[in-house]
Amino acid sequence: MDNKQIEKKGDDAKMPLGKINFILMGVCLLLIVVGFWLMTGSANEGDKFNYDIFESSRIVVGPFLAFAGFVLMAVAIIYRKKK
Repeated sequence: MDNKQIEKKGDDAKMPLGKINFILMGVCLLLIVVGFWLMTGSANEGDKFNYDIFESSRIVVGPFLAFAGFVLMAVAIIYRKKK
């Protein structure tokens, strides 16, 4: 074996996650934050009923984005680049 190959194997052992893993985890974190942001909003105020709590972005899109972010976060951690 060549010394360069030995050094390369040592570098791989030190960093279990590569640059692409951190980029994917950042994208997943952004998905989670956007999903939770879409779920926020004002609640009922006093005697007046707020129909905005039934918007599709609050009860469908937001939770879906947050859930997808959590699932894809696991994929981003496990992902390995093919050699």
